[in-house]
Amino acid sequence: MSAENVRADSERRRTELRDFLHSRRARLTPADVGMPEAGRRRTPGLRREEVAVLAGVGVSWYTRLEQGRADNVSGEVLDAVARTLRMSQAERRHLYLLSGLNPPLAPAAPPGGVPAELHRLLQAWAPRPAYIRDRHWNLVAFGPTVEELLGYGENDHNCLVTFFTNARYRELQPEWAQAARGVVARFRGDAARYPEDPRFDAIADDLRSVSPEFAELWARHEVAEDGQAVKAVAHPDHGDLVFEATLLTVPDLPGYNMVMYNPKPGTGTAEALERLAARELPARVG
Repeated sequence: MSAENVRADSERRRTELRDFLHSRRARLTPADVGMPEAGRRRTPGLRREEVAVLAGVGVSWYTRLEQGRADNVSGEVLDAVARTLRMSQAERRHLYLLSGLNPPLAPAAPPGGVPAELHRLLQAWAPRPAYIRDRHWNLVAFGPTVEELLGYGENDHNCLVTFFTNARYRELQPEWAQAARGVVARFRGDAARYPEDPRFDAIADDLRSVSPEFAELWARHEVAEDGQAVKAVAHPDHGDLVFEATLLTVPDLPGYNMVMYNPKPGTGTAEALERLAARELPARVG
């Protein structure tokens, strides 16, 4: 193939990738991906900033991807974009090909790195919810009742992003507004422990672009440390639940924490979990 034909083929792929991703964004609404509606939009569908935040990639990087200019595209990132945009297996395969990668032969495996014994611990803690997050607050492993009781969905990849963008999660939290200030202060406190890690600023910058509430709180520069907390959940099926949340370090995984929720005595939460224990809920990892 001549150099001219190579350039023409590359340009065709860039155009097709741009149009393909734009069309996948346009067919979804914020409600489709669990985000709150934010008034009328000039154009239909999700904004680039929203796709980037939900997929856990930088806004500028996603913009370059949609323009066919992104470097070092990985399958893991493409899978995150495909999940966010609700792509079918055929669409996901098409995304790989347009991005210049060979599609995997099977659906991507969930991210690893968490020892099997910790997965067993999360399973054993049920029906009480628990999960493991890394130092950037990315969710890396779930106990089997986290989705049911706390409102996390299959596209939730980061605790902070979920707190400010997941409409169902917010609906379950009767004290969401009161808790938001402390959540942001704790994330800034964690970021201060890793002053040379740019990922914290990248997460905050991307989240500011889609959440005015986060942007306002981040601008206050308040700092707090993680520790024990009380979490209230107004659940439509299980009633009012109140948990004591404890953050534990994971010695074998530096920077990782296990967040474990225990019923607060005298709130009826333990009894609600006993009723839930009779149900069989599948575990979810990643």
